[in-house]
Amino acid sequence: MKCALCPVACGVDRKRTIGYCGEKEDIRIAKYYLHTFEEPPISGEKGSGTVFFCGCSLKCEFCQNYALSRSQTGKVVTPSELADIFARLEEAGASNINLVTPTHFVPSIAKAFEIYRPKIPVVYNTHSYEPLETLKIADGFVDIYLADMKFFSPAISKRYTGKENYFEFASRAIEFMTDSKKIVFDDRGMMKSGVVVRHLVMPSCLDETRKIIGWFADKIGDRAYFSLMSQYTPFVKSEKHPELNRKITRGEYDRAFAALDSFGVKNFFIQQLGSADESFIPEWDF
Repeated sequence: MKCALCPVACGVDRKRTIGYCGEKEDIRIAKYYLHTFEEPPISGEKGSGTVFFCGCSLKCEFCQNYALSRSQTGKVVTPSELADIFARLEEAGASNINLVTPTHFVPSIAKAFEIYRPKIPVVYNTHSYEPLETLKIADGFVDIYLADMKFFSPAISKRYTGKENYFEFASRAIEFMTDSKKIVFDDRGMMKSGVVVRHLVMPSCLDETRKIIGWFADKIGDRAYFSLMSQYTPFVKSEKHPELNRKITRGEYDRAFAALDSFGVKNFFIQQLGSADESFIPEWDF
């Protein structure tokens, strides 16, 4: 079967060989645990039951999980073994099951949920470079979308990912998500259903940030929460893009935050500037 699970649509038979994402059809994961550094209504008291999948169809130059996205780590699990992991995380008190970068494994993940469906919400944690056909499969088991909106302009997305069409796919994907999942919180303030649109503020990219916030205010509004993230960390020094070899400044983040107010965004989360630290980057188990 020719793979078209991501917009690259590399056409590879991933039963036999590796696709653009860096993975075959078999599910591979690098870690699962209770993760406490998501937005408060996602993490809760004990943490989000997070499963990190290997490979990636976007491949950002600045990826803080580089070994994971480039398939340099990880182990194969069957759908049945993945279902057991969901059950273990639920038993450990996870607030939800959090699937990180799952796009290229969606059909196999769906099989895992057919084996065991947890009684807690399921989070789809994505870079948003998604075709609607894949999201429609995922939508059957997803309750919450935790969706990046990384870039607005084709020139910037091409510079940092090699793909000019990022915003085209990501904007369409996020509008699908917000049409599908309405915001619902339980009586403890935990999110049961809905969409959180994340944006990572990047060095010297404030114009991108303002355009993304403007798009969100115009197209999404109160149908989702906006999460303004300060955690950009130059994990690997870039010779190709030297402008990325620093953290953002207080002034950059303050101006990004001010844009939320200027565009009238009411539902939002913000990070402390101290979140830009390598200690927040997981160590892989497999």
